Amino acid sequence: MSKSHTESSLPTLAHTLDEFEDCTDLFHRELPHLGVDAVYLDTLINGDKLYYEVLKPLHELEPSQLEALFAQSQFVIQTDSKELIVGILSGSAAVFVHEQAYLVDVRGDEGRSVTQSEIETTITGPHDGLTEKASLSLALIRTRLRSSHLKIIRLGVGEMTKSDVYILYVKDIANMENVHEVIQRIKDIEVDAVLDTNMLIQMIDDKPYAVFPQILTTERPDAVVSKLVAGRVVCIMDGSPSAFSVPSTFFEFFTSSDDYYQRWMLGTATRLLRFFALIVTVSLTALYVSITTYHYEMIPENLLLTLVESRGRVPFPPVYEALLMEVTIELLREAGARLPTKIGQTIGIVGGIVIGQAAVQAGFTSNILIIAVALSTIASFVIPNYTMSASIRLLRFGFILLAGLWGNLGIAIGITAATIHLCSITSLKSSYVTPIAPNQPYEWRDVFIRAPFNLLARRPSQSRSSNPTRIRPKR
Repeated sequence: MSKSHTESSLPTLAHTLDEFEDCTDLFHRELPHLGVDAVYLDTLINGDKLYYEVLKPLHELEPSQLEALFAQSQFVIQTDSKELIVGILSGSAAVFVHEQAYLVDVRGDEGRSVTQSEIETTITGPHDGLTEKASLSLALIRTRLRSSHLKIIRLGVGEMTKSDVYILYVKDIANMENVHEVIQRIKDIEVDAVLDTNMLIQMIDDKPYAVFPQILTTERPDAVVSKLVAGRVVCIMDGSPSAFSVPSTFFEFFTSSDDYYQRWMLGTATRLLRFFALIVTVSLTALYVSITTYHYEMIPENLLLTLVESRGRVPFPPVYEALLMEVTIELLREAGARLPTKIGQTIGIVGGIVIGQAAVQAGFTSNILIIAVALSTIASFVIPNYTMSASIRLLRFGFILLAGLWGNLGIAIGITAATIHLCSITSLKSSYVTPIAPNQPYEWRDVFIRAPFNLLARRPSQSRSSNPTRIRPKR
């Protein structure tokens, strides 16, 4: 018999038990007086649900009452063996009676409760975050977006994991071409396992070899709702606390929910500070290397004497000195992230102070470079999105090497190459640097600044919404 024919055959008890051979968590309950068999995975079900919805009713029935019981809505008849197996693996109990198979949803509710997102903390606004349980995450979104126009489509991904992916969009606001494109890309994935949203986006983004992330991820339900009402498409994956929205722009990675929960002047100042931090973290250490290697004439005379004295004992060229300190900082950062929280904080603070001071006293580096590296590191923490912050830190090493090779000319070459690279990236076939290219001056008021809400009357042009105008406030 062919494989395709076997997969589409009628479900039977023998075939089901054969599929789960050597699975110690599989339970087979027999009720001979009724001719009923129940099969389920004990690790996935809720024991109370199973007892009250399946076992207890069956024990209290006479054979003549079976037909009335299985006519109830919780018993869903199955005609395909593959779907029955997937149902058992999803936490349902399979009930076999008179050559018919039924599924009853008795899955357990185990999972992490709603807590605050650790990577997207805010000072004001909501403090709840998405969880690994997709049904709970969808509930958090539904409670904020109480509209029947919010549509949710479920797909499966991963030949082995069979992870559920939920595609969310708002009807009459989202562009349906974007919705169909996301659905098709997820359907085209052929892989054994997809374990997290961040794995999924790497399989569907436009430019897999790009340095910068092309799809924005978030763990905040309020951020998800804001993307949905802006006309974007959002995806949530069961087993992952992150959601992603498409299409995305480079500038979205520099926005935070706090920008909208605070007064517009404070939100604008904070956003401008982030773009300044981007310039500092990319260029400050590279400028140190460039100036101390090729362009001493750029340094004021009083500072030049201090710099010469500071570098007098350093045996390395500035580019090696800078790379040594940047790698040390990255080692401390990674160690602090992997260790338990309290120990990680101690490693980050004490390690940075002790190693930096010891390196200066030993003559491995200069005081001024320590200041430049510290400022660059602090500036990278200002960027609210971790994925973008990590990409920019990687870019910083390229700028340091270019500065060591060609000085300020190398930095200019790096800026040009990064700009060209940004302009070549697309997100769901739309420009990654919208609203700069194509130029949309009206949208600058919610990119570089955060204008008052009464001036934000349009949805982003990148989403190509069929309803581009937001509801205007009355004053």
